[in-house]
Amino acid sequence: MTEPNKMIDKGNTIKVAHYEAFSDIPGKGNPAGVVFDSDNLSEEQMQSIAKNVGFNETAFLLKSDKADLRIRFFTPGHEMNLCGHGTVASIYGLMKRNGITSSQDLSIETLAGILNIHFDQEHQEIKMAQAPAQFIEFQGDLDHLTEAIGLLRGDLDLRFPVVYGSTGIWTLILPVRNLDAFLRMKPDNKRFKEILTQIPTASIHPICLETFEKTCTMHGRHFSAFRSGTVEDPVTGTASGVMGAYYMTYIEPSNQTELQIEQGTEIGRKGIVRVYAQKKNSLINVSISGKAVYVGDISIEY
Repeated sequence: MTEPNKMIDKGNTIKVAHYEAFSDIPGKGNPAGVVFDSDNLSEEQMQSIAKNVGFNETAFLLKSDKADLRIRFFTPGHEMNLCGHGTVASIYGLMKRNGITSSQDLSIETLAGILNIHFDQEHQEIKMAQAPAQFIEFQGDLDHLTEAIGLLRGDLDLRFPVVYGSTGIWTLILPVRNLDAFLRMKPDNKRFKEILTQIPTASIHPICLETFEKTCTMHGRHFSAFRSGTVEDPVTGTASGVMGAYYMTYIEPSNQTELQIEQGTEIGRKGIVRVYAQKKNSLINVSISGKAVYVGDISIEY
């Protein structure tokens, strides 16, 4: 399929490029919308476009005086500081659109800071740095927390802590004993705000050491924050980055780790994220990488 041409604003209609991230198979991975020329769009217009696209995130590329480019990320409900799958989709699309035939390094300006990106031409893979990992102990009610996603407290793997984690955006890491529980999960996102009192805008990210794929170290699902306007994010780059830092901090303590994380299987959108985490002084620096595939253009009114 031909890569998209330059996005053209036609009055109240705009073309949004549709990609799947963390997979090279259309219909798998995480769908993302990308608008390549967004400098003339207002914040309200970006939000309207993202709402009408309806994906978990739509990325808007702009010029930057601080980095090679700026990317803004919007869910149907609000703007995000950072989005892993939106970044992977954006950079993959940009490289293809510009006919790049060699590996490239570039920087992107985001609300989470200026981050480094590497495009691996040979493997058609995008590696992105994230903000240093942060963790905060969850001090809420575990019974209410598990009920909000359709589980029982006994489904938790409390050998490991329940913590808020961030590599640019906050999510609650919830360790679960086995894969069977993941098939029973039914999130009630409207309850998240009252349960996540320390960080009410956080999402919930159950994790497990059992996996479907032998090459993967961890399995996850990702339930959107109450205000996002979506229920579940199929394959999450930022939360996978948090998982890598969590793994080397709480599960297998070390100064460096590289692992593959699987997500999306339960909803038919299997994808894989490669995570790299390294401890330097008191910081845990995290990068993720993944593939993407172009699906088509969507005409959106806004």
